[in-house]
Amino acid sequence: MARIEYHKQKPLSKKWIIGGLLFAFCLIISSILLILYPFASKQKESYFHGEYPILFEGTQAGNAIQEGNSVYVPISFLKEHFDDTITFDEKSNSIIITTKNKVVQMPSDSLTYYVNEEPVQLHFSVFTMKDNKMYLALDPLLSYYPIEYSIMPGTNAIWVKKDGQTIHHAKVTNQNVHEKKLRLRIDASLQTPYTEQVMNGENLFIEGEKEDYYFVRKENGVAGYMKKDFIKQGESESIAIHRNQEEVKAPVIDGPIQLTWEAVYSKNPDIAKIPVMPGVNVISPTWFELGDSDGGIKNLGSLNFVEWSQKQGYQIWGLFSNAFEPALTHEAFKNFETRQKMIRQLLHFSQTYKLNGINLDIENVNPEDGPLITQFVREAMPYFHEAGLVVSMDITFISTSGNWSAFYEREKLANLVDYLVVMAYDEHWGTSPIAGSVASLPWVEENLKRLLEVVPNEKLILGVPLYARLWEEKDTGEVSSKALSMGKVKQWLKENELTPVYDAASGQNYAEKYFADEQTTYKIWLEDDLSLRKRADLALKYDLAGVASWSRYFADDSAWASLSLGNKTLTKK
Repeated sequence: MARIEYHKQKPLSKKWIIGGLLFAFCLIISSILLILYPFASKQKESYFHGEYPILFEGTQAGNAIQEGNSVYVPISFLKEHFDDTITFDEKSNSIIITTKNKVVQMPSDSLTYYVNEEPVQLHFSVFTMKDNKMYLALDPLLSYYPIEYSIMPGTNAIWVKKDGQTIHHAKVTNQNVHEKKLRLRIDASLQTPYTEQVMNGENLFIEGEKEDYYFVRKENGVAGYMKKDFIKQGESESIAIHRNQEEVKAPVIDGPIQLTWEAVYSKNPDIAKIPVMPGVNVISPTWFELGDSDGGIKNLGSLNFVEWSQKQGYQIWGLFSNAFEPALTHEAFKNFETRQKMIRQLLHFSQTYKLNGINLDIENVNPEDGPLITQFVREAMPYFHEAGLVVSMDITFISTSGNWSAFYEREKLANLVDYLVVMAYDEHWGTSPIAGSVASLPWVEENLKRLLEVVPNEKLILGVPLYARLWEEKDTGEVSSKALSMGKVKQWLKENELTPVYDAASGQNYAEKYFADEQTTYKIWLEDDLSLRKRADLALKYDLAGVASWSRYFADDSAWASLSLGNKTLTKK
């Protein structure tokens, strides 16, 4: 029989048990410390990218280039941060910059640039190209923009500062701390990578804070987060940049403007036959018209008319139109050279005819060419104001009507010209498929309120029609019209023994008559004393700069007193 031997297992000693528990405890604590304790990251990351980084408002805003001793910044940087109106002119291969009183042309790879057509000589090119990108030299720009710059040692970063910017100085406190804590971190944590080491006593700039960290920048431009405990705040300074630029002020007209256009199509009117126009203080004759794609301007000016007008106390604002031809307008306005040619001619005419102002009547323009029109105005303003001219521009109400409305950059234009004149008429135009008022009062007011959301009231002149349309509605449904002067309307009413009645929907007097032999109904919404007084009331109600009437030829003697805003109060409703 086999012998079976039994062994009794010896129990573990207390020392082993305690030791094991201590080991497990230490392992757990170590794990927790490894997870939770913020050991400083040793990873370093580059702060700037590429050569000559541009430092602006706390971030890298692209890269500059350097040629010789000149620093060049991308056009895109300038357009984004300082001036979105900077324009490249393809034909002359030039950059165009405009200010209130300067037009600056900077040709590519040229040692000469032009300020109001006067040459400025340099020993370096002001405009250059690299890798199909356009760059401008910074130094000449300091005359036109409230900026300054410095090249930061060690990194060659270009620090661009602007007027009014505040710089907060600081210093690293002299504390005996590990160098890992004196590093600039990409976020407010020691566990994030760092961008640069700083030293005790080093000068810094404070640009922000997050929790118990400051966002600071070294004198070489590199920045990051560092504990507030290690930084002592210093003084603050405000960047003050002064540019000695003469402000050219436009002439001021006393009191509200009452303008009337003088329609001149082939020859000027006989001044002996022009009646007294009480209240009118500006006449705008339609003398100048775009003649060709090279920017030539047709001229019907009359010094005799100007001298007579000014003796009567009228200012003369010569009107320049684009002939209302979209293709011609595109060709003439697309290049800097032809825009300048038109401006020079208008300046010459203003001197020849002793004009007080220029009225720009640009209509029927392809919507995509709207910026070209704005650029023309932008380039013209310094010259016109320098010549002492008041500058006004005609616009339409805001609508979706492509060539007749969409191209106007009304808000930008309002910031450029002295006055915008809204042509508040042709609600129903000559070939309208339905008969209706030229400009009903509710239609005018509704559109006026929309326009005043983008155009300041003190710059807006309300255009007023002095004509009415006599509509013919045939029984067949055919509709046609013709424009009648105020005098012709009165004559038509008298001949047909009609007494107008008030039409509440239009806010105007109205008349109609059916002619059985013609199988036609004639309809007319009147421009008369009532209608014109209501339009003047709108100008007063919205505190506009004045009124402008199209045109003097259509008026009768009652028109001027009805439109006058001088010493007039709003009609009580």
